Amino acid sequence: MRIKSQKDFFAGLLYAAIGIGFAWGATNYNIGDGARMGPGYFPLVLGIVLAGIGAIVMFRSLVVETPNGDPIGRWAVKPLVFIIAANFLFGILLGGWPLLGIPAMGLIIAIIVLTFVAALAGDQFRLIEVLILAILLAALSWFAFVWGLNLQFQVWPTFLGH
Repeated sequence: MRIKSQKDFFAGLLYAAIGIGFAWGATNYNIGDGARMGPGYFPLVLGIVLAGIGAIVMFRSLVVETPNGDPIGRWAVKPLVFIIAANFLFGILLGGWPLLGIPAMGLIIAIIVLTFVAALAGDQFRLIEVLILAILLAALSWFAFVWGLNLQFQVWPTFLGH
């Protein structure tokens, strides 16, 4: 059978692989049942649904005709690097990295850095827009997680005191 849409085929394959991974990982936890769900129930169901969506997309890529086989383009390396780096920096800044002597900078600084680094992934970088977005995201995150949900984690850098 010939692949009629390369983009859809590989997107479906990715969905199916991630779904299978989630479902397989969920088996390490107590699944429970519908009435008494265990910690593995949601990841198992989510993995099965994701794998099902992937299978449907892959099937459609083999059946539905597309112009020129809808080939996969080149890898977008710049956005990939900056988005991964933004998430990596967020984790380091939120909790610190004691082995390297990096202190925890807290939620606000971590979100501002995440926003700036992720914004570098795009074609255009507008400093004022990114600054407004970073401040807005930091404020809304504080409002939702610290004030609204009353989660206990560091908001500001440790050297600023409490």
